[in-house]
Amino acid sequence: MSSIADNIGTVTRRIQKATLKAGRKANSVRLLAVSKKRPAEDLRTAFEAGQRAFGESYVQEALDKMEALADLDAIEWHFIGPIQSNKTRQIAEAFDWAHSVDRLKIAHRLDEQRDSALPPLNICLQVNINNEASKSGCSLEDLTELADAIEEMPNLSLRGLMAIPDPDQPEAELRSSFRKLANALKKLRQEAPGSGPLDTLSMGMSDDLEMAIEEGSTWVRVGTALFGPR
Repeated sequence: MSSIADNIGTVTRRIQKATLKAGRKANSVRLLAVSKKRPAEDLRTAFEAGQRAFGESYVQEALDKMEALADLDAIEWHFIGPIQSNKTRQIAEAFDWAHSVDRLKIAHRLDEQRDSALPPLNICLQVNINNEASKSGCSLEDLTELADAIEEMPNLSLRGLMAIPDPDQPEAELRSSFRKLANALKKLRQEAPGSGPLDTLSMGMSDDLEMAIEEGSTWVRVGTALFGPR
């Protein structure tokens, strides 16, 4: 069985190869280790192998890991699950990124509850790119209005967009979904230029990260290929 360190090396090489093939700058794509339901010891092992960014979906589980790994100063915590209103304070107080902001109410709460002494919380707007009834996310049509509102929130930094396309769609349609999100970010830069850096596309997972990188991803979210099956 491969070790976590070996798996990180393998996935990192996949990212580097895909980045080079796409003609993009080296290190323009970062690996987000999806660590939900993994014990803190696995995260420590990954950290010791060079991984710094970890994605969590359950607030209390993440807070427990943060406490267990408090000695790791350079660790970076990303919230990637659906955001419930009653969890925004903990997310605002404890995380570096929130990839799954999908409505104005959540953005307002995160802004109000983020300590102004902390750096602004980096956020991505989650887009329901395939209009799936079972998935969270705002519509493409709502993006500009939402970004304009966030521009007025001093404790948030709008970094870009996130989506989880339907993995069961044919490859051509999956690529189209990634491209649609990339084009939405380009459009947002034109229509809401003061909203934030808008330098981030959080898309692509273990099975499709190469395609996502070809279409412009800057964060790929990988769990099973790093830690093995749960």
